[in-house]
Amino acid sequence: MKVFLTGASGYIGSSVLRALVTHGHRVTAVVRSDQKAEAVRDAGGDAIVGDLTDTDLVRRLAHESDAVVHTASAESVDPDFTATVTQAFSETPKPFVHTGGIFTFGDSTDISEQSPVSPPELTAWRAPIEARVRASAARTTIVAPGIVYGRGAGIPTMFVGDGEHEVRLVGDGSQRWTTVHVDDLAELYVLALQRGEQDGYVVAATGDNPTVREIAEAGAHGSPVVAESVADSRERLGRAFADALLLHQEASGAHARAAFGWEPTRPSLVEDLAAGSPVE
Repeated sequence: MKVFLTGASGYIGSSVLRALVTHGHRVTAVVRSDQKAEAVRDAGGDAIVGDLTDTDLVRRLAHESDAVVHTASAESVDPDFTATVTQAFSETPKPFVHTGGIFTFGDSTDISEQSPVSPPELTAWRAPIEARVRASAARTTIVAPGIVYGRGAGIPTMFVGDGEHEVRLVGDGSQRWTTVHVDDLAELYVLALQRGEQDGYVVAATGDNPTVREIAEAGAHGSPVVAESVADSRERLGRAFADALLLHQEASGAHARAAFGWEPTRPSLVEDLAAGSPVE
């Protein structure tokens, strides 16, 4: 399948690129520099230096491709990008796999694809865009990743210690995060693409939901782990980001397993951080 991929030089997108190539798909990626284009080519993809806000370019690549996978989701990009792709794919069998996020569902101990949408300020912009994507006549799936980790990157690296300086929790650390390894997530994108059905949301979570304190203690490597007040977390991280990280979220990812045949195999977040989050 000829796939138009966005975000191929980013954290999630680079893993999706590797997975798509491994599964035999031909990938064309739009990147912003010659250096990033070279990295895409080294990974087995084709690269075009351009901008995702160029709707003529996006429209052309969508028409030339069998599918689109959008991992470069951003408030400044998504409105026009998603409108252009869904229009190009309207009433066709071509799948469009869009990226959402777990924060969309707010506080919940049992997040599923049917959970109500209750996003924090940080990601409230996603809701109207995702609603239009789901209501379009294109064949769409929105992958909503949990907290992504692995390969030495992702939000959880904020808790990696050096054995000396303190590691600060977000709040008291009692909230749980629902998680997914970046390479397991990439496999789910490929499965969603190959499934090619109108599926609404699919929650990308392995069922591992550690507390923030458990995460920090795994990553501290001897550094003291220190709780802080909500007010202090908001001052340190910014109110919007802190409020998102203070959400208590748990999910099983059951739909992804049952409907897509997804089988996560990578170490848990706590195991990954305890091992130093090695780059495979």
